[in-house]
Amino acid sequence: MELEILQGTIAGVVFQNYENGYAVLRLRIPDGDTVTVVGTIPLPAVGERLMVTGKWSSHASYGKQFEAEFLERLMPQTTTEILQYLSSRAIKGIGPKIAGRIVEHFGDQTLVVMEREPARLAEVSGISDSKAQAIGEEFRLQFGMRHLMEFFALHHLPAELAVRTYKLYGETTIDLLYDDPYLLMDEGLEAPFGAVDKFAIELGVDADDPRRVDAGILFELRYNLNAGHSFLPEDKLAAATAQLLNVDNATVRESIDRLLQLERLNRDTLAGITVLYLPELFRSEVYFTRRLLEFSKGTYKAPAFLEKKLAAAARQSGLTYSAQQEQALREAADSGLLLITGGPGTGKTTIVQGILSLYDQMDLHCMLCAPTGRAAKRLSEVTGREASTIHRLLGAGIDPHTGKLFFCKDENDPLKTDAVIVDEMSMVDVQLLGSLLQAIPQTARLILVGDPDQLPPVGPGFPFSDMLRSGVLPSVRLTEIFRQAQQSLIVMNAHRVNRGEMPQLRDVKNDFFFLPSRSEDAVGQTIVGLCATRLPQNMGIPAAEIQVLTPTKKGAAGTANLNKLLQASLNPPSPAKKERPFGDFIFREGDRVMQIRNNYDILWKKTDGSAVGTGVFNGDVGIIQSIDPAMETVTVIFDDRQADYDFTQLNELELAYAMTVHKSQGSEYRAVVLSAWNSSQYLLSRSVLYTAITRAKELLIIVGREETVAAMTNNAKTGRRYTGLKLRLQGKVEKNVP
Repeated sequence: MELEILQGTIAGVVFQNYENGYAVLRLRIPDGDTVTVVGTIPLPAVGERLMVTGKWSSHASYGKQFEAEFLERLMPQTTTEILQYLSSRAIKGIGPKIAGRIVEHFGDQTLVVMEREPARLAEVSGISDSKAQAIGEEFRLQFGMRHLMEFFALHHLPAELAVRTYKLYGETTIDLLYDDPYLLMDEGLEAPFGAVDKFAIELGVDADDPRRVDAGILFELRYNLNAGHSFLPEDKLAAATAQLLNVDNATVRESIDRLLQLERLNRDTLAGITVLYLPELFRSEVYFTRRLLEFSKGTYKAPAFLEKKLAAAARQSGLTYSAQQEQALREAADSGLLLITGGPGTGKTTIVQGILSLYDQMDLHCMLCAPTGRAAKRLSEVTGREASTIHRLLGAGIDPHTGKLFFCKDENDPLKTDAVIVDEMSMVDVQLLGSLLQAIPQTARLILVGDPDQLPPVGPGFPFSDMLRSGVLPSVRLTEIFRQAQQSLIVMNAHRVNRGEMPQLRDVKNDFFFLPSRSEDAVGQTIVGLCATRLPQNMGIPAAEIQVLTPTKKGAAGTANLNKLLQASLNPPSPAKKERPFGDFIFREGDRVMQIRNNYDILWKKTDGSAVGTGVFNGDVGIIQSIDPAMETVTVIFDDRQADYDFTQLNELELAYAMTVHKSQGSEYRAVVLSAWNSSQYLLSRSVLYTAITRAKELLIIVGREETVAAMTNNAKTGRRYTGLKLRLQGKVEKNVP
């Protein structure tokens, strides 16, 4: 079918997907008719003029429509078109009233002024000098970004990647990419290698081009960070890269040598094996090995009247300390570093409270932190003290020029404290721990608390486990389960699973239940019934205090499907609730949602108006308070903080009625419903089951197959992580290979 060309003005935007740029538009053509146009048309705005190349088709539900294959944006020309375009809120800071005043003042030269002389916008009533500058910057950003998104769409690159790339490289992006398309593999852009490689080959890059081979090596290392590896053995890395790029091993070895000379790789020898690191991972691992050993050598004179202080701490808690707990308190009194570990019911929280009481009596100022917002909130609740995320404690931010994470607190501006207690240490990866250690003064004490039998960090390494296994750092392992905890089947089954024993599933008079299902679909229906009616009505647990967990996102018993079922039951559509489609989801006012990546730039304010700040972090869970279609924003309440998301940022949110066990780490819920059906062996592991059980505070219900529970209990395999921390702590690192 021959391609046709349509030219017209956007009269309405029926649908747009901010993730991939797909849109459905109503285009008014010169003869006055309005036609439907569909295709990749990033960030369309009413009033824009388009020249679209494509072909006609007929849709079974929507009738005749024009499928756009190529498009060219034409600047609105007449004052009517310009007013319509600006009134559509395409440019932040301009609504219909301001648009009217701007167009009345500048007429058909409005867009020329906005692009070339934005300071003149201050001539318009209601626009200050600073607002004029902001409007000009937004206008240039919008047009530059749209041009780049169209370029990306032409080369089948993800539209959302254009936004990140434009922020990093600005108006020079396209020229830079023609020079080196593998710039898209830079840290922070998260570009898919396959798409970038195809793009590069389209531009004429040869298979053995050094830029391509270098990018392949660095991609393999960064990709394996997602599997928890801090490094890769050089032989494995070379073989994997050669296979990925379909080049010979010698070509890869040449690139490795070149990257080493450019200091874009670090080489080391561990246990007789030559390994390669990304420089930032190498620096983190070497640095915090040194700092941990320095902290561990720090000893302090035991405080006067220690016995009286321990007795006072016990009275304050209303408990009698076990021998293990008393040992931990005594070591905390005179040690620079202490690792405290133990399973549920062994008194880790009691120890933290005791240490805080002891430090109060010693006049030591102590800061509390945890890796996630939910873990920090829980730590604050159980101690009655202020606790923050590690990121917030360190003053995390994003460099606007590089897009990279930075921390305000470091060796040059350390935390002002006498002690730091970190909870949920099993979640902390190599890089975050390194950043934390940089900010703690050498004179301070460091207490690390966690359970290494839970799932490892999402990021590289498993520092807490490595520290404990090294055997060279002061540590106390709590093993005694207290009598009160022994009454809980949740606690006892968690310990059974951790020992590789099948949990008790037949006790129907306790806090741990198993409901068998005959099919995967039945799992979902049972879970919906539990959350919507059975637990709220029969046990007085409202749906808001129930968290559904599952090992996997996929399948009828995975998070994606369960979230749709639970949303339909717990927060169904209503004329009183605004909603916004996005990708495979529909976000609706009243929905429970979760932030799925760290965003250090999102502004928030306290719901009582007492403070403002920035940063919403991976795993934070909130409720959609409102959706504003005119302003294209979604307002989410995270505990006592309110954050506004542009529609373009909705890829950072997911429905959170159900979440994976991995995402639940560091949290505790009044009731947990666990979906247990078939999945990959990697996900059906003992550590996943153990972590899920230990998330429940009052009630845990497993829905699914007993065979799946048995398979998880028996599967003690954890993916091996390449990390050098244990060997470095033990002093077993060989001389670096030049």
